[in-house]
Amino acid sequence: MIPEALRQALDETRGRRDARWADRSVLLINESWGELALSRHGGHLLHFAPRDQRDWLWTGSIPKAPPGAIRGGIPLCWPWFGDPEDGQGPAHGTARTAEWQIEAVDDAEDGVEIHLFPEQRLDEQLSPRLVIHANARRLALELMTEHDGETPTRLTQALHSYFDVADTYACRVEGLSGARYIDKLDGFTEHDQVGELGIRGALDRIYHSSRPLVLDDGQRRLRIAKNGSDSSVVWHPGTPPPGDVAAEELDRFLCVEAACTHLDPVWLAPGAQHRLSLHVSLADE
Repeated sequence: MIPEALRQALDETRGRRDARWADRSVLLINESWGELALSRHGGHLLHFAPRDQRDWLWTGSIPKAPPGAIRGGIPLCWPWFGDPEDGQGPAHGTARTAEWQIEAVDDAEDGVEIHLFPEQRLDEQLSPRLVIHANARRLALELMTEHDGETPTRLTQALHSYFDVADTYACRVEGLSGARYIDKLDGFTEHDQVGELGIRGALDRIYHSSRPLVLDDGQRRLRIAKNGSDSSVVWHPGTPPPGDVAAEELDRFLCVEAACTHLDPVWLAPGAQHRLSLHVSLADE
């Protein structure tokens, strides 16, 4: 599900072009293999759908004006996930509200490969880059961090993916049975997941798990795999909706995120690199 204005812009696109949406510069792609929309504000993938398939990602119809972060798609939470430990800085870091530059858009594997980096430096010691791979069968994102400073430093991060679903409260997330999790809505208490996860209301959990997952909404099964991450975050706001989510859209998304949280922070030495990746495909193919 994407906003009507973005839907119209994609319908008017043949091949690739730049456009404006919600006061942001966006790259639109409409090719034989499928569609993609990417905002330079936040390096933010807004939309992906293989040809003749329903949207894989959800983006809300009432986005905040820049420099606010966009609700939906795949925001980049970097160089921290959640609130900063020192209390200085925005929630989920600076990457998702920064301007990113598209370095290259290349044809690859009957699809496209897009390389991006921030226009301005976002951290004193760490530098990120993003690569997006998309074709008719899969979507993959790689968020790479290089330590080009002088002292060891700690990194938390997430690819905060909002998946389009037929009905949030009919969803099951398979692959978490037996995993330990922290329930942020229950005072950060720890529990073990019993059976597969069904969505019944507001949810904000960090699972200590690196397993591939399957998101089943009763109509489609998406396989969600990752690398460089031992935390899987499952989130939905429940009611009432956040101010930038329309009430009629509240049951159309679920966040299943590849993350490095306080459960598995990344420590980087000078000269070291880390790669966080997300791989999405149809589970039954």
